Amino acid sequence: MNSAHAKRRLPSLGALQAFEAAARHLSFTLAARELHVTPGAISHQVRALEAELEEALFLRGHRSLTLTRAGQGLGEVARRSFDSLAEAVRALAVERRHQLTVSVSPSFANKWLLARLPRFRERHPQIELRILATQALADFTRDGVDIAVRYGLGRYAGLVSTRLFGEVAFPVASPKLLKRVRLKSTVDLASHTLLHDEVGQAHGGWPEWLAAAKVRHVDASLGTRYSDATLLFQDALEGRGVALVRSVLAIDDLAAGRLVRPFELSIPVRHHHALVCPKRALQRPEVRAFREFLLEEARACEFEGRPLRAR
Repeated sequence: MNSAHAKRRLPSLGALQAFEAAARHLSFTLAARELHVTPGAISHQVRALEAELEEALFLRGHRSLTLTRAGQGLGEVARRSFDSLAEAVRALAVERRHQLTVSVSPSFANKWLLARLPRFRERHPQIELRILATQALADFTRDGVDIAVRYGLGRYAGLVSTRLFGEVAFPVASPKLLKRVRLKSTVDLASHTLLHDEVGQAHGGWPEWLAAAKVRHVDASLGTRYSDATLLFQDALEGRGVALVRSVLAIDDLAAGRLVRPFELSIPVRHHHALVCPKRALQRPEVRAFREFLLEEARACEFEGRPLRAR
């Protein structure tokens, strides 16, 4: 046996786990909630660890916790160690089951990805897919995510990132709405409810489109706003207004005739969809298979006769 290993002395794993959670949350209460124990149990474990190490790890204030210098150092090492353990355990389980967890936004899943997944399942029936649909950026270790589709400027530190496609934005409406209310020119927009997609700085929204169309008689501040584009599309499909949408999300509804474009003008979108994953994830055949599939689908996806992947 290696002499260094024979002399290895570590504190209680439970105490280290309690400390790491408390250090991450800076709260015994939140750490207790995560580990399904009482705050008193967390406090007891941390005090036992401090006694064993003969070192204070927290400065305890009134309803506040602050890490000491020693606590900061041990907390960072403990976090990395527990993350590595969790990843190794998860990888063993996933490899046995051929499971693949994909993180996407709800709107991208609903309006683009789900319609294409049957082709992936037909090609790779042994892979068990788990779709994690969330607006939040997934943590690849803590959330058990293997690969993700993210929407932004393409800057994802520490991850392998491949651009899927860019897009443009333009108004759409349901044919059933256009049968009821006139929309022959931009002048008619004043008689319609404007539906807004809140996508941060992705594009300038209705104000930018109306300015590009040289429309001055329509108040771009009016209408209904949606934090999730799925809801925006639902209202547009029901004929409840005219929506400014992004081409990737609209492409299938336009092709099926569920939505139409009353005007040809579009505005550029600064953000784009990218396929991202940790470099180590590419060692797994399931990740490589899904990545190749999505890139193939993106190449086949065209809008107005042009590949959406074109920069």
